[in-house]
Amino acid sequence: MDTKPHVKIYTDGAARGNPNGPGGYGVILQYKDAGGTLHEKEFSEGFNVTSNNRMELLAAIVGLEALNRPCTVDLYSDSQYLIKAFNEHWIENWIRRGWKTSTKEPVKNQDLWERLLKAKESHDVTFHWVKGHDGHPENERCDALATSAADRMKEKKNG
Repeated sequence: MDTKPHVKIYTDGAARGNPNGPGGYGVILQYKDAGGTLHEKEFSEGFNVTSNNRMELLAAIVGLEALNRPCTVDLYSDSQYLIKAFNEHWIENWIRRGWKTSTKEPVKNQDLWERLLKAKESHDVTFHWVKGHDGHPENERCDALATSAADRMKEKKNG
């Protein structure tokens, strides 16, 4: 019998249409306590200069790092970049090739991929792709968090 709690993590990152512009991520961590009551924790953060792929990785990392004990996790993201990396074993291939892509170029965001691998070490994580902007309630909610974080950074920058 699996005694690990089951947690769902919904993530989204937003670079606001400009890879060098303000960006943010949103994370919703959803779990049931021992009594069966559903709980949610929300995280949102903005950044001055970043890319959308970095946002997606950070969202997944933050969600996993927030777990204080080993869990069975379903992680939902609208990032094909994030999902393909784990479901198609890109990570293992990158490591075998010394963190190079198939064209021998260095892997982008290697520091974040390594941090994500460490964050998922003690969890049983399944990554799921949720198509973005199609009305899926969890995705739309995370998108709103990410957009809000990016807008706050833009306002702060424009002061």
